[in-house]
Amino acid sequence: MMEKLLVFATNNAHKLEEVRAILAEKFAIRSLAEIGCEADIPETGVTFEENASLKSHYVLEHFGLPCFGDDSGLEIDALDGAPGVYSARYSGSREPAKNIDLVLQQMTGKTDRAARFRTVISLVKDGGEHFFEGTISGTIRNGRSGTAGFGYDPIFQPDGYTKTFAEMTAGEKNAISHRAIAIQKLVLFLKQEA
Repeated sequence: MMEKLLVFATNNAHKLEEVRAILAEKFAIRSLAEIGCEADIPETGVTFEENASLKSHYVLEHFGLPCFGDDSGLEIDALDGAPGVYSARYSGSREPAKNIDLVLQQMTGKTDRAARFRTVISLVKDGGEHFFEGTISGTIRNGRSGTAGFGYDPIFQPDGYTKTFAEMTAGEKNAISHRAIAIQKLVLFLKQEA
């Protein structure tokens, strides 16, 4: 079977690696750089859906290729859903360590540690747009634990596990992550269409 080309509207190496591992050999996934897109696509939406849609539509409009874009983030109950869509730049910086520091500081003394990672994917192809969502619930640790993963992984412990995302292998995380759940829904949709 010939691989089908799909653009993933990202240049984030971690995300790309994670998605390619999940999609295995079913699809030929190309990053923005690999299709010659050097634009920094603005994420001006106020929801994950809006930001994901902005990315996928940009690629379709400028390159004419079927594309999926995602937006994801950490939602913490005690912080009224923050950092949410601002997860990657919550502290005003794109440095994960500074973002984690701010979250830990804001969570000091809070007993409600419930949180979730949420991913929304927008797929645009054949004149239509489809959304796929993945969520994994967990708790925010009091401090960092583990060195794998990226972003807030060192402080997020998924429900039913004793380890943070950053203490898991890539395979363990990819089997349960919010992005994996959303990607599996995307794959199921693409298979049904094929």
